[in-house]
Amino acid sequence: MEIKKKNERVNVNNNIYQNISELLQQARKNVNKVINSAMVNTYFEIGRMIVVEEQEGKKRAEYGKKLLETLSKKLTLEFGKGFSERNLKQMRMFYQKYSIGQTLSAQFKLSWSHYIFLCKIDSLEERNFYEIESTNNNWSLRELKRQFDTGLYERLVLSRDKEEIKLLSKQGQLIEKPKNLVKDPYVLEFLGLEGLTKYSENDLETAIINHIEKFIMELGKGFLFQGRQVKFTFDEEHFFVDLVFYNRILKCFVVIDLKIGKLKHQDIGQMQMYVNYYDRYVKLEDENKTIGIIICKNKNDTLVEITLPENNTQIFASRYNTVLPSKEELKKIVEDES
Repeated sequence: MEIKKKNERVNVNNNIYQNISELLQQARKNVNKVINSAMVNTYFEIGRMIVVEEQEGKKRAEYGKKLLETLSKKLTLEFGKGFSERNLKQMRMFYQKYSIGQTLSAQFKLSWSHYIFLCKIDSLEERNFYEIESTNNNWSLRELKRQFDTGLYERLVLSRDKEEIKLLSKQGQLIEKPKNLVKDPYVLEFLGLEGLTKYSENDLETAIINHIEKFIMELGKGFLFQGRQVKFTFDEEHFFVDLVFYNRILKCFVVIDLKIGKLKHQDIGQMQMYVNYYDRYVKLEDENKTIGIIICKNKNDTLVEITLPENNTQIFASRYNTVLPSKEELKKIVEDES
């Protein structure tokens, strides 16, 4: 009995420790946020002062260069590292980029490293989009760079009309209807398949499962993984859905079929059957209609359009890339489509 009481005391102590630990970790996060916000706002103000001084000073490049040299030496002497000429130029650029056309920028919720990267994006609309998405999704700098390198903005632009494109730079990616979930193409460079001359659909599926967190990030917002090769039986015949997800934003199932070859009309018909089955036998009354996405290596858009009903809002076909496309290639696609 005495031993049991000692164990109970240890459990209580562990609970207290866990609660205190979580409290301290949250406090550190809050402190870091305050420090980061103060630092970014300070750098913005330093950038403003430099720009004002240069504008009021001599209208020559030599003056600006001398100003930065002098400031760098004096600030470094008094405040230490962090005030090299290069860093001061970045502060100046930061102010120049963000003094107009601000979105969430007035609050500066991201890190200084995030803003240095964002300043390299020339398009105001695109820069605003990535800032909003980084803030809303708590992207690390690494994730922001990947989303930019995979051309998330360009890929979303391809599937939206002019009014929806405007909203991207003001509100970020809104998930209000099924087609908002879909990207074309999906970029799956993280699967490590680019070096293989040949692989099967099972290889593709297995690679996705092995990198399921990254795949969910690529799919977008609100996705929860349900399972792979999900079996259902109809008229004593067994069927297997490659991947099944649930989207908590649209409150619906999302079934995904993987095709490594050219998309055929039979594939679309099969997906239609999957979607119908989930709508009639799986989804609850308060859930929305199932979305079906066929992710394929190649597709004929005309074939997809003529196979699906004109009022289709549930089934989509998208390409996938196993290599990282260049920004130039993606921008060219956007220009050709517009």
